[in-house]
Amino acid sequence: MAVADVGFLLYWAVVFAGLIPSELAYKDYADPILRDWNLSFVALDLAASLTGLAGLCRTPVSRPLITVSLTLTSTAGLQAVAFWALRGDFSLTWWLPNLFLLLFPLPALVVLTRRPRERAA
Repeated sequence: MAVADVGFLLYWAVVFAGLIPSELAYKDYADPILRDWNLSFVALDLAASLTGLAGLCRTPVSRPLITVSLTLTSTAGLQAVAFWALRGDFSLTWWLPNLFLLLFPLPALVVLTRRPRERAA
């Protein structure tokens, strides 16, 4: 989880610093609509990252923060995968990282949302 949270922060730092040359970026990244679509994820990704990193600080609210972070991370992956699927664009360079974001939180969310088993008397 920490890798994804730090990855979000690094990705947005690189984007805002303009360090991704257009010839290395996705083929349609020069399209202003796709740039705006990408930027629409800033709030979602930063919320996922900050709640996740805060949740790693072992406090009484760690479990809810981690649950929120993992949910937001999975949502970000789902939104991106849905977008590229609707466009009929199946480039692995976009699909693999977004499938990772969609899927890696799911097992942890199952564990976090299960009720503890009651012990037999």
